[in-house]
Amino acid sequence: MLREQAKATIEKLVERFAEHRKDYHLADYNEQKTRQDFINPFFKALGWDIDNEKGDSEAYREVIYEDKVVVKGKAKAPDYGFRLAGSATKRLFYVEAKKPSVPVKTHKESAYQLRRYGSSAQAHVSVLTNFEDFIIYDCSKVPNVNDSATVARLKHIHFEDYVKDFDYIYDIFSHEAVTKGRFDKFVQSAANKKGTDTLDKRFVQSLDEWRTYLAKNIALNNKKINDEELNFAVQLLIDRLIFLRFCEDRAVEPDSQLLKAVSKGDAYKNLLHLFEEADHKYNSGLFDFKKDVITPHLKLDNKILKQVLGELYYPACSYDFRVMPVEVLGNAYEQFLGKVIRITLARSVKIEEKPEVRKAGGVYYTPQYIVDYIVKNTVGKLIEGKTPKEVEKIKIVDPACGSGSFLVGAFQYLLDWHADYYYKEQKRLTDSIETNGIAAKEKTTIIKERAALPLTPDGKLTTKIKKQILVNNIYGVDIDANAVEVSKLSLLLKCMEGETEASIKTITLNLNDRVLPNLDDNIKDGNSLIDVDFYDAQIDYGHQHKIKPFSWKKEFPDVFKQNGFDVVIGNPPYDVLEKERLGEAIPHAALQEYIKINSSYLPALGGKLNLYRFFVVKFNQLTKENGRYGLIIPSSILGDTSCSSAREFILSNTKNLEFDCFPQKDNPSKRIFFDAKLSTTILFGSKTTKLPEKDRKFVIRTYPYNSFLDKHKNCSINFNDLKKIDAENLPIPLIDKDDWEVLIKVHSLLGIISLGNMESDFVVRRGEINQTVYKSYIQKTATGGERLLKGVQIGQYRIKSKLSQGEVEWFNEKRFLNDNNPKEIVNNERIATQRITGVDERLRLVATIVQPKTYFADSTNSLHLNSGSNYNLKYLLGLLNSNLFQWRFKLTSTNNNVGTNEINALPIRKIDFMDGKDFNIYNNLIKQVTTLLALNSDIISERLPSKIDQLKRQIEHSEEKINQLVYDLYELTPEEIKIVEGGANE
Repeated sequence: MLREQAKATIEKLVERFAEHRKDYHLADYNEQKTRQDFINPFFKALGWDIDNEKGDSEAYREVIYEDKVVVKGKAKAPDYGFRLAGSATKRLFYVEAKKPSVPVKTHKESAYQLRRYGSSAQAHVSVLTNFEDFIIYDCSKVPNVNDSATVARLKHIHFEDYVKDFDYIYDIFSHEAVTKGRFDKFVQSAANKKGTDTLDKRFVQSLDEWRTYLAKNIALNNKKINDEELNFAVQLLIDRLIFLRFCEDRAVEPDSQLLKAVSKGDAYKNLLHLFEEADHKYNSGLFDFKKDVITPHLKLDNKILKQVLGELYYPACSYDFRVMPVEVLGNAYEQFLGKVIRITLARSVKIEEKPEVRKAGGVYYTPQYIVDYIVKNTVGKLIEGKTPKEVEKIKIVDPACGSGSFLVGAFQYLLDWHADYYYKEQKRLTDSIETNGIAAKEKTTIIKERAALPLTPDGKLTTKIKKQILVNNIYGVDIDANAVEVSKLSLLLKCMEGETEASIKTITLNLNDRVLPNLDDNIKDGNSLIDVDFYDAQIDYGHQHKIKPFSWKKEFPDVFKQNGFDVVIGNPPYDVLEKERLGEAIPHAALQEYIKINSSYLPALGGKLNLYRFFVVKFNQLTKENGRYGLIIPSSILGDTSCSSAREFILSNTKNLEFDCFPQKDNPSKRIFFDAKLSTTILFGSKTTKLPEKDRKFVIRTYPYNSFLDKHKNCSINFNDLKKIDAENLPIPLIDKDDWEVLIKVHSLLGIISLGNMESDFVVRRGEINQTVYKSYIQKTATGGERLLKGVQIGQYRIKSKLSQGEVEWFNEKRFLNDNNPKEIVNNERIATQRITGVDERLRLVATIVQPKTYFADSTNSLHLNSGSNYNLKYLLGLLNSNLFQWRFKLTSTNNNVGTNEINALPIRKIDFMDGKDFNIYNNLIKQVTTLLALNSDIISERLPSKIDQLKRQIEHSEEKINQLVYDLYELTPEEIKIVEGGANE
């Protein structure tokens, strides 16, 4: 019905415009008339409350008419901003209106205005229209002032085609389309194409350029400055300039004051004067010259400052700081902080990646929708049903806060919650006043109560309440001092959102207060993992100043009077602890030594030590009883043997436990969740102390393509059931309800025993020749040597004749035996499996039988029979390569590593050799494996295409026979087989 009415209204608008088209092109028919006569009715027909007929406050109205004042050539804001009611800051799309005489189809200035604003505000799709033309632009790409009007244009619709293209317009820009998610789907399909120059990427480039300009000039003019002082000074100067530019563009500071300051006289002295004034006004700590004794004494050239400031203003600057989300600034800074400035002996400047960033292959920031999701499921759940007085006591921390994305997300959530709470309270009081029969005295009381609410006349939170929320609720720690300052900057800018020059004057003049709080007591610099008892240990370690021990209880005494934080959130670093690397953020050698004296980190031990496991423990320690924590960590926490202690710790100390899992794909186009090639998991829970086994349960959700938009698997698991699949290692499967029921059945069958418990029959071990050794003993020919088998050579039922990097390598056994004890195992017939798979995403277990005499490199696993065993090794090979075992292995394998512990946990069906049915399946299985080994050997040497095709058919037939025999052996029903087949072949 709404759709038909909208179409009829737009059809009438088109008819009227066509009838008087020449009149509308006259000079006196202006933009205001165009909006009133055509554009407003057009969007009203699409379901938008253009005239705010609902009577909502400014903070809640759906369509925002932007400020139209043009100041000294600065691009004006688009005429309309569209949002869903209650979304205080996020604009869905913008509409820039022009009068019909403006040829918007070719008018590049109008296109640039719209795209610059949309790009800066992250409104990735927006519209330019004079009603005669309706032009949709992709605003995810940062515009260039010289771009033609056709750049980033997604669709142009002439008014004569509005009726023909009505469904297209309605299904994207109508209110109904937005509420049903169709607009979001259009944005995802049409905007943000790979390779576009997005806002955060472009802003990182700008930050890098400004850092380079300033660092070189400061190093040149200030001979005594060292590396750390230079990094500090450059960071602080950029932070100050960006803060004041944000304030200028949002009409809090006088327009272009920075540009004027560097236009004449001593540019840097003029800037210092502005900084001092800002300190008196804002009290943010950002301009505190009692703390900062470095920047006031610097010398900088006017030319460099003019260059930097020139790039911060229109038209050279393609950013509009009025609408740039603070979250974008944080993402850009996250990349920016991955590099450091170094002064060479010749006093030149080098800017290089930090060692930990270089090792990780770059900085990977957390997508905003993931931050919002974690905040909602921690902060949101904890404050549900509370009053502002109760929420005031909630303490939220990120112990590895970086540039502050999680802290800003939590702060924004609290701002929105308070605004909504007070808006509803205001509406309730207003309705009470209008109630018939209310006494005058009672009415006066209600009016006073309404006036006392911390809301401005336009329905926004007052500055005072925003400051209180920030200081009362938000805390953070990071080892990088520059990151700490960026976190403060981001939070302060978020606090400034919505302020005006008038509101600032009210605070500073009328209330004799300063606008912003000082966050030095909330956001601190230190090593979250190392307490001050590090000093007592007298650990012999150089560069003591880099350790930065941090006492949580002493730094946040009020928090720990209540036994910890209510919410702990974040994305801690993932880095394997090893020998110290020059310049690393967390000195690994020191942390490893510290672990030895700190028993609280015992759950994080096992295998190669990874920082994220220590942060898992720390997150739990910092959380008060029944408090919530949520963090992003590698999925290895779920299945890797090295994480078994950490896994047990999480399961026994967390209730309401949830895992959101994003298995990473090798194909980059499928990496939606992170750019990094890493499987990740979001962990949620409420802290408890030693949860009894009977009460341990959790929910696991798996998103196959790393996006919340995709259907996910969902399963609730009890701890006692989990122990059935591997009591020792307790891997948590990536699973749904159907998979889980089949898995439990398989492990509960009579005759099932884990491979690791069949020691009298099978021996599982890693390949005997490690990488360092085999590099010393390899040779290119078989002369005087034995075969050296590497993981990459292993295929299903075959050994590949060539390595990807060259011919098969041979092992110089004679030389090896001169230096080492003989390895008798090489004389056994063995099964070899790859330890690292992923060439074929479908396969995880890849195994074949290898005849003696062969040496196995440590990129393989080795399985052989013990003497006296009744089994044929081909029986085990058939199981390992079957679809059932592919499916079973994938459920608890969180990456492409195949460890011996994972193989030992596999459920082996013991054969009752006296039972005719068992014995028959066993013999048939061996027969088919023998056939497959022969067929795979033949296909390697075959050259005729017709014969190769025939061999492939035979191989496929035998594999199907093996799969069916294994299903029969494990007593699976047709429905269960369907579940297994679907999972094995994903």
